[in-house]
Amino acid sequence: MPTYEYHCLECGHKFTETLQLKEREAQKPQCPKCRSQKVQQIFSSFFAKTSKKS
Repeated sequence: MPTYEYHCLECGHKFTETLQLKEREAQKPQCPKCRSQKVQQIFSSFFAKTSKKS
């Protein structure tokens, strides 16, 4: 499942959420500290692990 990083525009708290794509589309994220929905997604790098076939 993808992990998304967010920054709250109300209190400045940075947090991450692990959501399925359907969950992310269905609801807007909420700051766990102040419960505000004024959050902005932070775009960050990711790590992909693949299996090597021989």
